Amino acid sequence: MKKIAIVEDETAIRENYTEMLSAQGYQVVGFADRASAELAFSQSLPDLAIVDIGLGHEVDGGFLLCQTLRNLSKTLPIIFLTARDSEIDTVCGLRMGADDYLTKDISMAHLAARIGALFRRLDAFDQPADQTALLHRGPLKLDTQRMQVFWQEQLVDLTVTEFWMVHSLAQRPGHVKSRNELMSDAKIYVDDSTITSHVKRIRKKFIALDGAFDCIDTVYGMGYRWEQA
Repeated sequence: MKKIAIVEDETAIRENYTEMLSAQGYQVVGFADRASAELAFSQSLPDLAIVDIGLGHEVDGGFLLCQTLRNLSKTLPIIFLTARDSEIDTVCGLRMGADDYLTKDISMAHLAARIGALFRRLDAFDQPADQTALLHRGPLKLDTQRMQVFWQEQLVDLTVTEFWMVHSLAQRPGHVKSRNELMSDAKIYVDDSTITSHVKRIRKKFIALDGAFDCIDTVYGMGYRWEQA
């Protein structure tokens, strides 16, 4: 049974999400503030965290919690679920390493579908290595079963969403992928600026390992493509 943590300061909302996800077969634990959540996470991590941004008197408490979680785990799925829908907040959340950014007007069915999609992708980590699941593009190696990316034999710490975006680009080097195509391949539903933010974060992670990395090319007005190294 997958364990989901919900960090939400409004009791009624937290209880509604807990009831809905419990009915879906998940083990759900709720937290009303960052302090109690961080204490629990320091002892045991959930399989997925759903986090509000404003937590009690902490206007950006959810952002701080996301940073803590990313320090504890590079692969733990994190979803921001918040009433704050500004582009700045969305970009900040994704830059901090969240896999998804949703607003509270999302339906329960849609939320459940997004959670299920994240878990299906993460289940690949538990599968044994399969050579047919490996994709090689020069110094790039992708393992689609374990959802790991290596550049020059070094592991690139990508989120689940970032992994599928790199996979989408690298499958067909030189082929331009529109933002909508990247969105579809990564199974996320966001605006163009959010896709742009994801791509910027991906580039930075590769450049951190190799300062000469320039394989993700922006094709203005069209999208992005993978240029073979």
